[in-house]
Amino acid sequence: MHEISTSGLLIGYLLLAIPLAILLWARVPMIPSVLWSVVRMTVQLLLVGFYLRFVFALNHLAINLAWLLIMIMVADGAALTGSGLRLRRMGPALFIAVAVGTLVPVLIFTGGILRLDSLFEAQYLIPISGMVLGNCLRADIIGLRAFYGAIRKNRGACQLCLTEGATLHEMTRPWLRDALEAALAPTVATMATIGLVSLPGMMTGVILAGADPMTAVIYQIAIMIAIFSGTALTVLLAILLSLRSSFDPYGNLDERIFR
Repeated sequence: MHEISTSGLLIGYLLLAIPLAILLWARVPMIPSVLWSVVRMTVQLLLVGFYLRFVFALNHLAINLAWLLIMIMVADGAALTGSGLRLRRMGPALFIAVAVGTLVPVLIFTGGILRLDSLFEAQYLIPISGMVLGNCLRADIIGLRAFYGAIRKNRGACQLCLTEGATLHEMTRPWLRDALEAALAPTVATMATIGLVSLPGMMTGVILAGADPMTAVIYQIAIMIAIFSGTALTVLLAILLSLRSSFDPYGNLDERIFR
């Protein structure tokens, strides 16, 4: 694989002149946040790169699991922040949902698809978990925001269902269905257009590494199925597990869950 030199990366940074010029011309007040995001991205990725060199070389089970735990905890906080919910009230439920939604497809991928001797081998566990987790994060934000936002907006309809004898799960079922549809729609659209509209990151990376294109295709099909399975499982569990801490004994939505 052809490596990018430091001077080549600096030339890559020059591409920023295009979006920055557009923002400046359109008077969009985003330039400081864009520059700060680029700086953060660069520092964070460099630190992760140095750390992953160490992790891949050592390949110790405890360190691999600790890194995965940190990834899940960060995603947990980011999902709740993005969906406008309080970490203290919703954090435990979402942590379990994200952990299960990530580990189940990843372990099936490493054990059943790749058939690795060690299911937690760092070279595969961390990047595959990162891809699944990143999509779970996006889906959780969309799903939780859609679910609790709809219930908050339709209090009257929810109370009517409860007064007519519906249980909490029966009352929330329509909003759960809509939240799942909203959360999974981007992944479904990606799967429907992948290969025609874009070549995804994993497939491109495998091809750039010198592998046969068909090998890259098989990898990409497997990871997309793992991502879709993980997002569906995570969103469903996040909503179901958070119901108990989100409603009072009478079925009223507890406003204290919102930020």
